[in-house]
Amino acid sequence: MTTGTDRAGTTGTAWRVVVGFGVVSLAADMVYEGARSLYGPLLASLGASAVVVGLVTGAGEAAALLLRLVSGPLADRTRRYWTLTIAGYGLTAVCVPLLAVTPALGGAGLAVAAGLILAERLGKAVRSPAKSALLADAAGQVGMGRGLGVHKALDQVGAFAGPLLVAAVVAASAGALWPGLAVLAAPAAAAMLLLVTIRARARTAPPPGGSAPPPAGQAPAPAPAPAPAPAPAPAPAPADPAPAAPVLDRDRLPRRFHWFAAATALCTAGLVTFGLIGFHLVAAGVVATAAVPVMYAAAMAAGALAALATGALYDRTGPWVLIALPALVAAVPPLLFDGAVYLAVAAVLLWGTAVGVQDSTVKALVADLVPRHRRATAYGVFAAVQGAGALAGGTAAGLLYSRSPAHLTVAVLTIQVAAVIMLAGVLAASRRG
Repeated sequence: MTTGTDRAGTTGTAWRVVVGFGVVSLAADMVYEGARSLYGPLLASLGASAVVVGLVTGAGEAAALLLRLVSGPLADRTRRYWTLTIAGYGLTAVCVPLLAVTPALGGAGLAVAAGLILAERLGKAVRSPAKSALLADAAGQVGMGRGLGVHKALDQVGAFAGPLLVAAVVAASAGALWPGLAVLAAPAAAAMLLLVTIRARARTAPPPGGSAPPPAGQAPAPAPAPAPAPAPAPAPAPADPAPAAPVLDRDRLPRRFHWFAAATALCTAGLVTFGLIGFHLVAAGVVATAAVPVMYAAAMAAGALAALATGALYDRTGPWVLIALPALVAAVPPLLFDGAVYLAVAAVLLWGTAVGVQDSTVKALVADLVPRHRRATAYGVFAAVQGAGALAGGTAAGLLYSRSPAHLTVAVLTIQVAAVIMLAGVLAASRRG
């Protein structure tokens, strides 16, 4: 029988994994969220139009999501969760600081910047399903919504600090963008050092409390001695074992999962990229360029609070908390395009809140809808569907904005009406099931 001490030890280990990944995400988010806050102004300074900004940022988000359809099943099939996680973070750590050289490349700067943005998002695609599977193993032992919410909150601390660092450097550089991108090399190196350290400890540390059926990515270990009682709960710090057998066709993802992915893809399609938001804020003269990263940082803070609040509500009341997501998405364009600074700030805060819900509590329901051994695949499929929405939405947003912001507002509102209807049906079916 599992004792209270065993349970406390397992829970403590789980929290260490959750917090460890959170600290890595904190440093990494300083890198790519700091850069993301400048994508709109950077691309505009290199000669991009609103359509190009929408296409590049939308395609970047799509790449980060669609390619998980490959990396998710690859992680489940090879069990190389840690390898994929480290490789993905490494790609981001290299590509983002290199954006600092693009203003010096003349006519080639726009093409190189677009390529680096897409490559950075490729890194996100490579690491996310594997990391999410590792994290879900640990979060499941402390409360899925709460664990993912705490991780997202730490993640958002970096997403808040990165843009502030960039804003301070840009302001001190008389508006030059390249120093704000170059300084991100420091947190990039820190993120990689932290991740490698956590991986080394996971490789050498024995499972607390003895052997047990392993979490995703951990090879089964023989019991030290026969015991009549069941083994205690598994340790949530997986390692990379030999490849496992292919997943059987009968283990297909449930239908409710696919409907949920489609419903949230409509939300993703309607959520205007921050690249286009930043482009509008500067082009319309709403705020100065150096203020855009500050507003982005405020959005990330709102996202962190939303992740904690909705994660706790998810564990307490269930997935119906997600019904608020389409309303948040729909509220952004009318406030953003009004022209008043305070309404633009409100729009950015609501945008950040929607992002926080998407990146944490939405993932909690994904984990709860599918079998544990299929989570990396599920996260990959889910992200691919979101990527299709991001690509379509980003491209359409740039085209509609170039005609009239009012056209974009109407389109987003229409899509979110469809999203809330579909999401309500999925949540009702989930409750019955």
